[in-house]
Amino acid sequence: MILISHRGNITGRNEIRENSIEYIYEALNLGFEVEIDVWYKDGEWFLGHDVPENYVVLDFLKNDKLWCHAKNIEALNVMLDNDIHCFWHQEDDVTLTSKGYMWTYPGKPLTNKSICVLPETNGKKPKKVFGICSDFIVNYKNK
Repeated sequence: MILISHRGNITGRNEIRENSIEYIYEALNLGFEVEIDVWYKDGEWFLGHDVPENYVVLDFLKNDKLWCHAKNIEALNVMLDNDIHCFWHQEDDVTLTSKGYMWTYPGKPLTNKSICVLPETNGKKPKKVFGICSDFIVNYKNK
């Protein structure tokens, strides 16, 4: 099962550090994959949930362990042109990532091809899913 840290979080939300390069590398170095929020503005790349905050270079986004959530349409378009694993969603029940994974909104029905997003928000333990994305991803390691 793929274990994905939500914005770099591993033991709970840390809104100050999430989507920062250091925090993302900490999660990657612990063996997790990481979902990040990506913006493309005026020819430059940024990370940040609500607004573009942390500057990054294109090569950073090409890491196979990153799941890049496009936060604006320009980011999605340019990431697709550069073969970066990415997706776009807002409140869709499910969306397909550019590599064909089913990114599933919290609390929505799951399949064995689903990435279960934030299972802690509804208290249900995901079963028979392809992967989990969580702010508490460390809780799923070795299970």
